[in-house]
Amino acid sequence: MTVGIRCDAGATTGVGHLVRCVALAEELTSRGVPVLFLGDLGGIAWAEQQLTRRGLALAPGPWTPDETVAAIERHGLTRLVIDSYVVDPGCAAAARAVGVPTLAIVDGDTRGQEADLFLDQNLGASLPMVADPAAKLLGVEFALLRDDIRNRRPDVPYRAAGGPPKVLAFFGGTDAFGAAPPIAELLVASGAAWDATVIAGSETSAALLAQVKPQEGQRLSVLPTTDALPELIAAADLVISASGTSTWELLCLGAPSALVWVVENQREGYRRVVDAGLAAGIGLLDELKRLNRPSEASHVLRELLTEPDLRVEFGEKAFATVDGRGRDRVTDRLLGL
Repeated sequence: MTVGIRCDAGATTGVGHLVRCVALAEELTSRGVPVLFLGDLGGIAWAEQQLTRRGLALAPGPWTPDETVAAIERHGLTRLVIDSYVVDPGCAAAARAVGVPTLAIVDGDTRGQEADLFLDQNLGASLPMVADPAAKLLGVEFALLRDDIRNRRPDVPYRAAGGPPKVLAFFGGTDAFGAAPPIAELLVASGAAWDATVIAGSETSAALLAQVKPQEGQRLSVLPTTDALPELIAAADLVISASGTSTWELLCLGAPSALVWVVENQREGYRRVVDAGLAAGIGLLDELKRLNRPSEASHVLRELLTEPDLRVEFGEKAFATVDGRGRDRVTDRLLGL
């Protein structure tokens, strides 16, 4: 058996599709199943390293049904996973037509794909357009999480320590929409004391972060995209991030979190997580960028920074929601197709 995983990464695509597919690949290879990635990583060194350091091979990704069948034959694939918003929806049906069972990883919309199995790992997922309940893996019970996260899941939920809270802010591997600088400004505007590490996903973000001027009692450190995120998350008193794939990592680690929704397809997931009390919400990035004075978002951050009990409450709810074993359940179903 050889499993092909069709996904991409890039400066505007981000790395969320890749990160969750890497988690699935780790589980497959741990069971002795060879995996081949099919796609384009956009020249992003960090993304390429996620495959090379795990010994995972990469080949060009097919875009059309005919190209998909050719890739299956060329590489001897016996299962196919598709995680893409842009690949031709007919690729899944083409794979099935030549006898290759297919899993489609989606976020609320199947795009008309005809797969054997659909995975939507978002909170409250339903996929009403898929009639067969047996063809759906729904919700955070099936969240795909990397070894780097699972191995750092604590034995007990977050407990507040003394001193200025340690803050971590990151927005994907590329921070494609420039979230880090305005979030750093909101932290300053909160007026609370903090010790923050902000990840600059691009040279532009790094240059803008260098212009941020913390107040007394505030300390700002800027790092480039790093593999040390799991350790940084585990050590943080508050994590600020986009409401994307990383949300499930934060919940698994029981990290008290504040979320921003950066693009339209994150809005519903943001709403569900915030409404469930699993993380605080600080709003839409485009609106936060336009603010020229302390805002409601700054007040939310101030409460989180100054009220340890509030952080503990978020951490406990998060920890109880995602157990880190979703990829085991998904792999069982994929290999059983």
